Amino acid sequence: MKKSAFVIKALFILLSAAIAVTGVSVIKVVMTVPGEMVLIEGEEYQYDIGSLFPISIKADTEGILKIDEKTIERPYNHFGLSRPVSLSSDKGGSLKLNLRFFGVIPVKTINVDVVSNKNLVACGNTVGVKIKLDGILVIGISSVISGDEKIVPARNTGIKPGSVITAVNGKAAGSIDDLVDAIEQSGGKPLKIRFKTGETVQETLVTPARSSEDGRYHIGLWVRDSTAGIGTLTFYDPDTGKFGALGHGITDVDTGTLMSVKTGEILESDILGVKMSRSGIPGELKGVFSEGRHLGTILANTEVGIYGKLDRDAMGRLRGRIYPVGVRANIREGPAKILSNIDGKNIEEYDIVIQKVSRQSLNGSKGMIIKITDERLLKTTGGIVQGMSGSPVIQDGRIVGAVTHVLVNDPTRGYGIFIETMLMNAAQTACRK
Repeated sequence: MKKSAFVIKALFILLSAAIAVTGVSVIKVVMTVPGEMVLIEGEEYQYDIGSLFPISIKADTEGILKIDEKTIERPYNHFGLSRPVSLSSDKGGSLKLNLRFFGVIPVKTINVDVVSNKNLVACGNTVGVKIKLDGILVIGISSVISGDEKIVPARNTGIKPGSVITAVNGKAAGSIDDLVDAIEQSGGKPLKIRFKTGETVQETLVTPARSSEDGRYHIGLWVRDSTAGIGTLTFYDPDTGKFGALGHGITDVDTGTLMSVKTGEILESDILGVKMSRSGIPGELKGVFSEGRHLGTILANTEVGIYGKLDRDAMGRLRGRIYPVGVRANIREGPAKILSNIDGKNIEEYDIVIQKVSRQSLNGSKGMIIKITDERLLKTTGGIVQGMSGSPVIQDGRIVGAVTHVLVNDPTRGYGIFIETMLMNAAQTACRK
């Protein structure tokens, strides 16, 4: 009995140890291997998965990806990935890789996109950005003084800051003038308002109240239908004229809502001065733009930048240099450059250091952390300032990303977006349009 108990105990310890080691290995692979990969046709990339156990890889599409120079042609390919593995492809496409221990235990699914070997014109030009919203954005709710009462017409209607009004009494409402006209013509009768909050579309009735202050009808909403500002053009494709800028979305200053674009444009701009960044107080580029210096049309405002197409003659007016694309796998922590137009005249290269590169996700505008080290830029701006968003990041002769955000408490540091994220969104914009 004692021997039997000892054997059972030993087996239990061994089983527990095996489970623990397997768990640690799973966690290591999950944390090490990115959930998304972008590869460039004809280039080879090294990935160190560092698994303690043999890993089985299943591709949902055959004939696209090569692992250690062997094309995946059958359902499962078994590799003992305790060493770096090379990935490459000679043709574009998308596929999913399913990783399993021993062909049984699911570990991770990787989305892989193979894109053509492309050159882009890296810009760094400051541009004026103007967009007309697709609807009317509610930025605040207030009361209307009517007689001796304070009435809040929009109370309990579901409308709130961040909601977007799209129609009134069955007619599209594309501007503030449309809304004002409908209110004035109502004669105090309820208005049927269609609005969108997030992804939810609703309809409600709002009864205008006559103001004792001006004798006109009001519904107590503060609204906005357009916005404008200064940003930086990141790149354009010399073959198609498609462009990407900012690296982050244009959001409403009052509500933080991402603004949906009905129409938009980028224009040439002139920088008048720089407000320096200080700890806790972001600086900005102060500039103006002219209606007569149109550069291109904005087709989409996304969480990761604005995208559109340049005018035919704009490419001749924009200064830039052609660079090959560098995807996340090409980026290393270390010295790099950004291109930026601080004085409004010349696009200059400035020294930075890429301090950290996210290896897990491509989504979002914070794929890497950068630090400004160039004394000229630090002396002029104090670091990263508003208006520099979109400044291209260049490393090892490739365009690898763009500046997106400043760290408020340390304006010498900030975030950058991967160029592949911007390219994927530019492609999706073209498909939607």
